[in-house]
Amino acid sequence: MSRNPYSVFLDLLPATPLQIATVTAIDGDIARLVLPGGGVLTARGVGDRAIGAEVFVRDGVIEGDAPAGMPLVQFEI
Repeated sequence: MSRNPYSVFLDLLPATPLQIATVTAIDGDIARLVLPGGGVLTARGVGDRAIGAEVFVRDGVIEGDAPAGMPLVQFEI
């Protein structure tokens, strides 16, 4: 049975990674986040979080609170 070539291509792409970030600014339901490597991004879904909170973020959406003070290990590929 053959598959749609576009579906096969999409299966080759990696899933969006779950990242840890720190909230640095809040404007309504949008937060400005800083990644451990220094990258900056915005995400929605602030909820009741405050500036300085550590969060899990994926694809521009805050998915939950990250444990504070976790050791950070970075790998460069």
